[in-house]
Amino acid sequence: MKSSVSAVEGAWLADRGLRAVLLALDEGNAAADPTALIVGGAVRDALLGRAVGDIDIATRLAPAAVTERLARAGIKTVPTGLAHGTVTALADGRTFEITTLRKDVETDGRRATVAFTDDWQADAARRDFTMNALYCDLAGRVFDPTGTGIEDAKAGRVRFIGRPEERLAEDYLRLLRFFRFRAHYGQGDSDAEALAACARAAPELARLSGERLRQETLRLLAADDPGPTIEEMARVGVLDRLLPGGADVARLARLVSIENRVGERDPLRRLAALRFGLDNRALAERLRLSNDERDRLIAIGGPENRLRADLGVRDARALLHALGAPRFRDLVLLYEAGGADEPAREPWRRLCALSDSWRPPEFPLRGADLVAAGLTPGKAVGILLRELENWWVDRDFAPDRDELLAELRRRREPSGDRGA
Repeated sequence: MKSSVSAVEGAWLADRGLRAVLLALDEGNAAADPTALIVGGAVRDALLGRAVGDIDIATRLAPAAVTERLARAGIKTVPTGLAHGTVTALADGRTFEITTLRKDVETDGRRATVAFTDDWQADAARRDFTMNALYCDLAGRVFDPTGTGIEDAKAGRVRFIGRPEERLAEDYLRLLRFFRFRAHYGQGDSDAEALAACARAAPELARLSGERLRQETLRLLAADDPGPTIEEMARVGVLDRLLPGGADVARLARLVSIENRVGERDPLRRLAALRFGLDNRALAERLRLSNDERDRLIAIGGPENRLRADLGVRDARALLHALGAPRFRDLVLLYEAGGADEPAREPWRRLCALSDSWRPPEFPLRGADLVAAGLTPGKAVGILLRELENWWVDRDFAPDRDELLAELRRRREPSGDRGA
């Protein structure tokens, strides 16, 4: 293990669960060559002064030994990925993934066969980027086996460990990870060798599962401003492989600016901006979106909707009621992002303000009210209830319960009991 050339600090290092797990794995020894170290994203983010989220741990111990030592310390474990050397520890209300040091034996671009090792250098060499191959101990000392990880992280250089072609061939998802890390951490120009390798490997995205593509795509789009990275992906031919059929990069850039104004950040809405006006059913299937994500993407990104900039307040309220506030807001923001100048965006801002300030009142009637009024339970009750709700909406939600019941009586008088 190379000597520490930097250090991190923060309350996260004092986390009781983390300390209990690491001390149990080291059996209380503060060795110069420790048995277990914090690894990856937590170290990188702490080094950059960012909030630390999930904490992963790397260890020289085999999975069975990890389980034994933690059991002796009274720490519960779950064998979440023994084939890959991973055990999950549950300590002080938190979970920690603990993975035995590994080296690749065989790769096919989608998955790797690994062997366990006790060599920190070998473990670092199989990771994707130098900024992710960082390790630290409970004292905050950062170890950098590649020799450039700390420097690259601080400079915002997303750089593969070793030759980019080889690292991509081991797992082609690293192609999207490269751009995701560029969006979240990158500064300045992309590493030219890495960018060229990603461009050549772009056709291999077709080999990856939809679940993996979905995860990386939405994570990329969750960056503060993914626009420049998306533009770069388009320029080198990667974006068309990920989103075949076209992508509206300019609309995305404007949407990001709008979301900053309203204090929101929504990866799926950003995906809809890229695909606005297109039929997204095939894309939703390819990315294995959840049912809710699929329905939302198709509804707000597709070619059919009913929103117009010249809607009056009354019609806008009716549409807000029909679509629901979240979907109405999605469409308003996406349409505003289509405006090339301020005058074109102003009507949409008015509608956005409406979605902030007004919510449709609750419809005062239920099916039970119609049955209590003498209708026979059945399909006719639902039909008449919808008709009454439409009548209520057409009058700008003004009629109260008594007025609705009066309208119900009026509708029943000429034709008798519709439920009979």
